Amino acid sequence: MSNVKEIRSHIKSVQEIRKITNAMYLISSNNLRKARKQLNNVKPYFTTVDNTIADILHWSEEMEHFYMDPRPEISQQDRKVGYVLITGDKGLAGAYNHNAIKLVEKALAEHPNHRLFLIGQVGAAWFRKRSSAIEQEFEYTAQNPNMHRAREISQYLLEEFRQKRLDELHVIYTEMITPMKLEPKDLKLLPVDRSVFAWNPRGDENRNHTVKYVPSESEVLSALVPHYVTGMIFSTLVESFCSEQQARMTAMDSSTKNAGDLLRQLSLEYNRARQAAITQEITEVVGGAQAVNR
Repeated sequence: MSNVKEIRSHIKSVQEIRKITNAMYLISSNNLRKARKQLNNVKPYFTTVDNTIADILHWSEEMEHFYMDPRPEISQQDRKVGYVLITGDKGLAGAYNHNAIKLVEKALAEHPNHRLFLIGQVGAAWFRKRSSAIEQEFEYTAQNPNMHRAREISQYLLEEFRQKRLDELHVIYTEMITPMKLEPKDLKLLPVDRSVFAWNPRGDENRNHTVKYVPSESEVLSALVPHYVTGMIFSTLVESFCSEQQARMTAMDSSTKNAGDLLRQLSLEYNRARQAAITQEITEVVGGAQAVNR
């Protein structure tokens, strides 16, 4: 009977775990839906900002600007390259965190003069454990991406670029290409590169440019680039959060299915053990009765 009791206890444990994994699946599904809605609400504004920057850059090809300065006088070895790594605050999300960390480690190895900025407790714990130099940790952001935090982060990073404490700025995040395909990406934010901005003019491409920027294209660009950086950081935060929720949904759905398979196996083992115990009891009773009759 001890075997039957052990199997019954195991079944109860698996049932409790299945309830937890199913609940985590539902929570991640709800978080994913909310994050997508949040991103879609602000997307038209930042699309307009991107289109305006593209228009300025492609109609003012000779214009030089501080945010566009590639600083060619600085050698590749001496360039101060900043990397913002976005991970989650929790695990149980498959390879979501590991893949992003792996990509940033490869990038850091290629640029010895790097500066590391971290969003998410998993990434922070990983690099603290390895005694890596961490420039800044933006806490309480990975699980609550919002415009306020994105604006604070972008203002800090833009100031670092303006003060020339950074020569380049990259964001390492995870993009959800399809629900089953998540890929870590390296997005270069600064300096601004013309080739990044797709330009789709309306009508004849050779038409006269009728838009006039006041007081100048350079001044308008100075005002727009901070909004562009804020929008891109917010987008990468939400995209990473959506990828994390999708990865957790996949992991929890797989765990729930595995728990169901294990329960069916344990139920068969429980029934066999119970039948064996009953058979053993009947055999003992029959044997005892025969002994008494003799």
